[in-house]
Amino acid sequence: MKFAHLTIAALLASTAATAAQAQEVPPPAQQPAQDQDTPLSVDVTNTAAKDLVIAIPAMPTSQSVDTPAGPTDQLGAKLAQVVEDDLRGTGLFKTTGPSANRAVAYSEVTAPNYSSWNGNQAIIQGYVRANGNGSLTVGCYLYDVLLQSELVRQGFVVSPADWRRAAHKCADAVYSKLTGEGPYFDSQVVYVAETGPKNKRRKQLAIMDQDGANHRFLTNGQSIVLTPRMSPKQNAIVYMSYTNRKPAIYVYDMAARSNRLLVSNVSLSFAPRFSPDGRTVLFSMAQGGNTDVYRVATAGGDPQRLTSSPGIDTGGSYSPDGSKIVFESDRSGTQQIYVMNADGSNQHRISFGGGRYATPVWSPRGDLIAFTRTGGGAFRIGVMNPGGSGEKLLTNSWGDEAPSWSPNGRVLMFFRSAQGSGRPDLWSVDLTGTNARRIPTPLDGSDPSWGPIRP
Repeated sequence: MKFAHLTIAALLASTAATAAQAQEVPPPAQQPAQDQDTPLSVDVTNTAAKDLVIAIPAMPTSQSVDTPAGPTDQLGAKLAQVVEDDLRGTGLFKTTGPSANRAVAYSEVTAPNYSSWNGNQAIIQGYVRANGNGSLTVGCYLYDVLLQSELVRQGFVVSPADWRRAAHKCADAVYSKLTGEGPYFDSQVVYVAETGPKNKRRKQLAIMDQDGANHRFLTNGQSIVLTPRMSPKQNAIVYMSYTNRKPAIYVYDMAARSNRLLVSNVSLSFAPRFSPDGRTVLFSMAQGGNTDVYRVATAGGDPQRLTSSPGIDTGGSYSPDGSKIVFESDRSGTQQIYVMNADGSNQHRISFGGGRYATPVWSPRGDLIAFTRTGGGAFRIGVMNPGGSGEKLLTNSWGDEAPSWSPNGRVLMFFRSAQGSGRPDLWSVDLTGTNARRIPTPLDGSDPSWGPIRP
């Protein structure tokens, strides 16, 4: 797959004709004296700092050309719509998409008519162009309407099949510029797709873009699969399967689309998860009446035991630098969160609230640990600092479980089950806890694992 960023110089060169034409565009009308001398910005952790108004018109083309993804003039509207969907879904911006905005001429992309965008604080303009070699070039520009200044200029060369990735990259560039946070729209999620009666569920691996697009199944559902986790390099998925009714850990090779047995002949193994360098896998298994955390080389070999206290130790997750592991244990009499060094030393408890804590997972930023907290018969998603302070619950539903971090560590995906339904759906929520939304999937969905930003 070819996916290349254009340098600013290349983008300027590619739009030289439009820049010349832009000289004929009337100069922007005089705007009111700036009452906002500071650049546009949004605080993703402040619930009061919302609703930055952004217009996103359809992206014009220099010449309509038929491509495998459709004519470029129609593709421009689709690109703008994906950008709008991404940004609106954050809950941080008040966006209007291509259907609510006037058409923008190709010559206007690099020379916006600011006066026509009064009422908006920013506009996102772009273009799509078919190249002679079958690829597409997508340009992406963010302008501050009041300051009449360009904030973002990026371009991407993609195959027609990857046009949505160009839109996600554009939205990521705008999001990062306005929030100061890392990108997360151009990423994928692997999860368990479920269907069938409550006592006989069919569970298979599936993968999709973070917004639910480009969905496909990875296994056929003949064996139950659980707890998939994507590798840091996005080239493999580790998961549990009950092939032949025996629990085992498998590694799915993304390129070869084949499975490899990693750990077999174990009883009650749980929640495999890659280390940050992808070289080892954490998992839990029960032996001699005790369940402990182990690690094994991704290539295979003898597992190394990391915990040995009486009780159930499971759910291990590495810190981003690989130096520590967070896990859950009932050694104190109730399910709580513990942290230890990567070699198993210095095990200590960090959660002390009421109820039970499960499925801890370390943020890719290293600043927070997400978890499922159970109390009063309900399951909720929360976060706390790695030392155990600053606990905050982000959801208040009946059955929310198994959080997984976005690549930038600002959003969590999890699954939610309505009381008594036995049918889970995938949801996401940001760190403010005010922007929970359902992620569309063709079947029921559980156990999401959010992969890193795509290269």
